[in-house]
Amino acid sequence: MVPIEYDIIIFQEDETYVAYCPELDISSCGNSVEHAENMLKTAVRLFLEEAEKMGTVEEILEESRYKKNESGKWLPPKIVRTELVSTL
Repeated sequence: MVPIEYDIIIFQEDETYVAYCPELDISSCGNSVEHAENMLKTAVRLFLEEAEKMGTVEEILEESRYKKNESGKWLPPKIVRTELVSTL
């Protein structure tokens, strides 16, 4: 599997924790923060494994704004800020 880095954002919806990877637009959930995180890691791994089997992993990473550096490592787009705002 191609090694990549990605962010994990976790939020709570009622009794469920949702883990989200914004770079790849993949999410999963669990009954605790740790469970949601582990479920997301599994989802990302399975997604990348299937993309590699299909020969589309590089295309997907490029569409997700990953950049390959001179040593061949895929670098994720960087989240530079998050903020909770109100419409009022």
